[in-house]
Amino acid sequence: MKKITILTSLLLATSALPALSNERISFLAFGDGGYHPNYPKQKHLTKPKTKAEFIAAEKKDWLEEHRPIEEFGHAPIYVYPGTEIATEDTGAASVGKAMATLCQSVACQFGIQLGDNIYPDGADANDGKDDQKRMNDLILAPLKPLFKQQPELVVYSALGNHDWKTSRKGVALQTAWMAKQPNFHMDKQGYYRFTKGLPGNDVEFFVLDTNMLLSGQHYYEIPLAKDGSEQGLATALAKGQAEVEDIEKHEVPLDGEDHKQLVWLAKGLKTSKAKWKIVYGHHILWSIGGTKYDEGHVLRRLILPELCQYADAYIAGHEHDLELLTDDCSRVSSDKKPPLPLIISGAASKMRGVHRGLANYQERQYQEYDLIWNKAFTWGFAHIEIDNQQDELNVNFYTTPTNKSGELVKEKSFSFKHRSK
Repeated sequence: MKKITILTSLLLATSALPALSNERISFLAFGDGGYHPNYPKQKHLTKPKTKAEFIAAEKKDWLEEHRPIEEFGHAPIYVYPGTEIATEDTGAASVGKAMATLCQSVACQFGIQLGDNIYPDGADANDGKDDQKRMNDLILAPLKPLFKQQPELVVYSALGNHDWKTSRKGVALQTAWMAKQPNFHMDKQGYYRFTKGLPGNDVEFFVLDTNMLLSGQHYYEIPLAKDGSEQGLATALAKGQAEVEDIEKHEVPLDGEDHKQLVWLAKGLKTSKAKWKIVYGHHILWSIGGTKYDEGHVLRRLILPELCQYADAYIAGHEHDLELLTDDCSRVSSDKKPPLPLIISGAASKMRGVHRGLANYQERQYQEYDLIWNKAFTWGFAHIEIDNQQDELNVNFYTTPTNKSGELVKEKSFSFKHRSK
């Protein structure tokens, strides 16, 4: 594990870093950053646990999901002052500090935020807290070191399932708040596109509201078998284990807005004149977290054919870890293009483990799928660079320690060839 140390001389020289040429486009990618113990799940207050009880409950859930005990871990624990009530601690400020440190030595032109910007219930939560303060605390505050260092940096945000949790009003409050922030951007309808770079070496980003897409579908939550394999709907129904995904009334798409988004994406990717096309949203296509695979099946059916044909990468959060996977697209296309990179960067404030049994099952069962790398029970983010000179997309993963120092730790780097020709 390589620790990145910024020398005093480098700190003094950062103001003189040259502006990026059109040959390189670099950005931060982070998700699930909107968590702080000051905004807890109500069950952690109405049914409080001590630190020991909290960890014991985490271990119980881990074993009930048939995960190997030797891989068990948990986030650092926060105990509310003057009490014995415990909950998960946040890494949001630490990740923000680590990103600011990185951007002193490498170019960070902008950022992309991968949803779940406000935990646990989005804005308009029924908790008596002021929403403007909530958004300042959860979205803006962790990134202040970065914005102080780069006042012009803009973060292009996506919506996640927690942002949708309470109401459509909550979503509207968040988009309205971002419209007033110089360092954030999110279109009112929740999905949008933007372009970076000069023609010929440019990249167009397609930002999805994946919660809206999934809320328009009827599908089941099915627990994994003891060995981590997927049971299948018929087996789960026979055992009484399959549950229809619970879609709240306010989440149900209105006037076909989910289908309009799919048409918008397909048409946009097909007609884009940009050299590179990158799609991002909150929910995953593939992952090894162990609880999101049902959503992955649905989302792959909805958007993977278009991504395989026209996109260079798909970036998501949702899983509170760091993962890099690929799909070779053989199930949806006969084209002989390079595999589609699938980047997961959802560890900006929360952390979670992975399900090794599911990972092994997916490797056996799905020839199109490949797990390249992952890191669980960590706080971190990705830095992504498009190198037009080498015609490559470079993905760099970073973490920061649980001691909340904000220290920057370099994990792994990977390169993928341009595929959307």
